[in-house]
Amino acid sequence: MKIRALILTILFLTGYNLKAQNSPAPIKLVQFVLTPNHNDWNYKLNENAVIKIQVLKHFVPLSNIEVSYQYGNELMPPDKEGSVSLKNGQASINIGNLKAPGFRQLKVKVTVDGYTYRDQVKVGYNPFDIEPTLKLPNDFVSFWEKAIEANKAIPMEPVVTYKPELSTPTVDVFLVRLQNFKKNKHLYGYLSKPKDDKKHPVLFHPPGAGVKKIDPVYAFAEEGFISFTTEIHGITPEISKTDYKDISRAIGNYWKIDLNDKDAYYYKSVYVGCTRAIDFLTSLPEFDGKNVVVTGGSQGGALTIITAGLDKRVTALASFYPALSDNSGYLKNRAGGWPHMFSYPEYSSKENIETMRYYDVVNFAKQITAPGFYSTGYNDNTCSPTSVLSAFNSVHAPKEIVITPISGHWRFGETNDTAINWLKETSGL
Repeated sequence: MKIRALILTILFLTGYNLKAQNSPAPIKLVQFVLTPNHNDWNYKLNENAVIKIQVLKHFVPLSNIEVSYQYGNELMPPDKEGSVSLKNGQASINIGNLKAPGFRQLKVKVTVDGYTYRDQVKVGYNPFDIEPTLKLPNDFVSFWEKAIEANKAIPMEPVVTYKPELSTPTVDVFLVRLQNFKKNKHLYGYLSKPKDDKKHPVLFHPPGAGVKKIDPVYAFAEEGFISFTTEIHGITPEISKTDYKDISRAIGNYWKIDLNDKDAYYYKSVYVGCTRAIDFLTSLPEFDGKNVVVTGGSQGGALTIITAGLDKRVTALASFYPALSDNSGYLKNRAGGWPHMFSYPEYSSKENIETMRYYDVVNFAKQITAPGFYSTGYNDNTCSPTSVLSAFNSVHAPKEIVITPISGHWRFGETNDTAINWLKETSGL
C-alpha cells in the first residue's frame, strides 16, 4: 500500500509539473499564408482581388491538400463557397470586386493530421471614400450639451486615496472615486503621476469593453503624462475578480440596456462620465494647464473619439480600432461596428436605431477639432475596418492613420510606440 501511494504521488507530481511546463504555443503548428496581389491590400473599384494561398507546417509549404474557402463582402453572407487543391504548395483565388467603397473577405479552412485550422484575409476598396450610413440628428449637439450641463450640476466629490502598494519608485498611484450622472453613482479609476512634483500633460485612458477589473497603468506616467485609467460601470476595482465575474454575469450585454430610449440608454452615463474624467484631470495642481490627451482601443477607442467630440479641452487623441462605429451599416447590407447590434433583427427596431444616432461614434467624430492619431487593421472582425474607416473619414480635424492590414483586433508594439511618440510630441514632451 505504501508503494502504491508513493507511485500515485509521483504520478500526480509529474503530471502537475508537466502541466506547469506546458505553456501555450505562441504560434500555430499549421499556418496559412494569404497574400493579396496588391502589396497594400487596397484595390480600385471594380478591380478583382486575387489571393495566393499557402499552408505551412514547420514553416514548410504543404502540397496536395484541400483547402475549403468562402468569400464575399466583409461580415456578410458569402458570395461563393468551394475548395481548392494546393498543387506545388500553393493556389490562387479570385475573390471578385466591389462597385462601392468597402471590404471583401476570404475565409479559409484546412484539416491536417485530424486538426482543423482557419484563417482569413480582407482587402479594401477605396477605403478612404467609405462614408457612414447614419445621419447626424439636427439636435445632436444640443442633446449632449444639455446632458453635460446636467452632469455639471452633480458635485464631483472626488475621493483620492494613495496606494503605496501599487506605486513604484517613479510613479505614484491613487484610487479615485468621482460622483457622476446621479447622486451616489460613481466612476472609479486609477490615477498615475510621475514622482517629480512638476507640471505635466494629463491623459485620460478609457477602458475596453466588458465588466472586468482595471489595473493601474504605469507606462503613460513613465512617458511624462499624468494618466487616469477608468472603468465605466460604477464598480470599485478593489473587489475580487470572482465578485467582478458575478457582477459581469448580472449586468450581461450592457450595450442593449434601455437601447430604445436615448435619454435612459446605458451609455449616457458613460459618455458624460468621460467629460467628468476631464474635469478631474484638469483640476489637478500638477496639470500643465494646456495639454489634455485621450487614448484607448476598441470601446476605449470609441470613448476616445466621443470624449474629443464632446469636450473641446481635449488637445490631442489617439484612437485604436474604435467600437460603436457606424452601427447601422448592417441595415445597408454592409459591416457595422461592435457590438454588431443591428446584425440581429430583434434589436433593429425603429426606436433602437433612433437612439444610436445619438450614440454612434461617427457623429462624435464629426465634432472633433483636436489633432488625432488613428489606427486599425483589415483583419479585425470585432471592430470591422468598414466601420472604423467610416469614423475616421468623418473626422475633419487634422489627422493621420496607421493601417497594418494583417492585424486583427490588436495592435503591434511598433504601432503603439508610434502613437505614444506622436502624443508626446503633440504635448510638448
